[in-house]
Amino acid sequence: METATILLSLSIALLGGMMLSRLAKLAQLPAVTAYLVTGILIGPYVLGKLGIEGLGFISIAHVEKFSILSEVALGFIAFSIGNEFRVSQLKKIGKQATIIGILQAVVTTLLVDAALIVLHYINPTALPLEAAIILGAIASATAPAATLMVVKQYKAKGPVTDTLLPVVALDDAVGLIIFAVSFGIAKALGSGAVDPVSIIVNPLLEIVLSLALGALMGGIFSFCERFFHSRSKRLSVSVGFLLMTIGLSLIKFHIGKVEIGFSPLLTCMMLGTIFCNICDFSEELMDRVDRWTSPLFAVFFVLSGAELNLSVFTSGIIVLIGVVYIISRSAGKYSGALLSSKLAKADDKIVKYLGITLLPQAGVALGMANLVQQNVASLGANGLQIASIVLNITLFAVLVYELIGPLLTKIALTKAGEISPEGKTSAREEHAKKLAEKAQANQQ
Repeated sequence: METATILLSLSIALLGGMMLSRLAKLAQLPAVTAYLVTGILIGPYVLGKLGIEGLGFISIAHVEKFSILSEVALGFIAFSIGNEFRVSQLKKIGKQATIIGILQAVVTTLLVDAALIVLHYINPTALPLEAAIILGAIASATAPAATLMVVKQYKAKGPVTDTLLPVVALDDAVGLIIFAVSFGIAKALGSGAVDPVSIIVNPLLEIVLSLALGALMGGIFSFCERFFHSRSKRLSVSVGFLLMTIGLSLIKFHIGKVEIGFSPLLTCMMLGTIFCNICDFSEELMDRVDRWTSPLFAVFFVLSGAELNLSVFTSGIIVLIGVVYIISRSAGKYSGALLSSKLAKADDKIVKYLGITLLPQAGVALGMANLVQQNVASLGANGLQIASIVLNITLFAVLVYELIGPLLTKIALTKAGEISPEGKTSAREEHAKKLAEKAQANQQ
């Protein structure tokens, strides 16, 4: 793509998202929903059909050329979530969040597995057993990005929010393990061979290495920040370290059968966790980082909307399997969070509303589906069919969950009393009020 086309595409993505977010506010919808809808409208299936580069995204491949922005945005999102893991906070909710984070993911996987395996026995040709098992594992993943955006937009505060962010963060690690085990079982069913390295060693190694890299970078980051005193330079150092950490976490290589790799989400979460617990001015710096990243997050969600594949609606069997997947996953997230919250003796609001906030699903789930695509040969003779079903069902679910998930999260947090009703004041009005107060003080 030419530079002009890139800049025009990005400007339309950002400005279109901003304009539509105003309409979303009138409809009392979260801004992230507006960004996703904007992506669909300027994506390959609507405006992009005109084939005019720069006016819209003309193909999925066109959108994927901006993948570096998505990687960076996810890194910043994970860093923000990591900043919620302050030791003082973890002493209060750490045990509860751990119990809920693990159990709700396992319950979701078991429920989706059960529903899809029944569907497999009804129609084995349409849904192979291997695909059902893999989809059950993918169901455990929750999207941290949409959840965090809703929390930040509405400045949600309370026990549900305090528990939600650590649970969503833990979801990534638990999901990786569940997926690795399930994918290993699926490969054994397809090829008749069990590989303990891919089932146990690789996922555990990825988690340990990600946490170790994040901790190392967090320590160096916190040490280097102390040499700078101006806010602008501290912000620059912060951005630099985050970009470096994201870049390092994308490196992968093999030593024999063992894959040495990292999870960018886990790595950046650990970076944020170490930083917020070591650096004494981390809260002030995070506030500045949040302001700097607002346009980046908006573009990220618009690109996510443009990547949603609307063609999955053309297949009746995919829609049927997708509906079963969505219903069983939603039931799993809600019941899993409810049961585990009661077991952890959590606040009644957490028991009642947490499960609803765990519905959004996107990047991590798609990453798992793409991993299946890359390992088609290991699934045996039906590998292509299995990979295609897994990818299409995941795309279908992401499309639905990304559009309704943020709204449901907002509703749940509002009912829990953690989102205050939006006032009519704007930034312009607040600035005028401050000027008036300053003038009054000068007169006195």
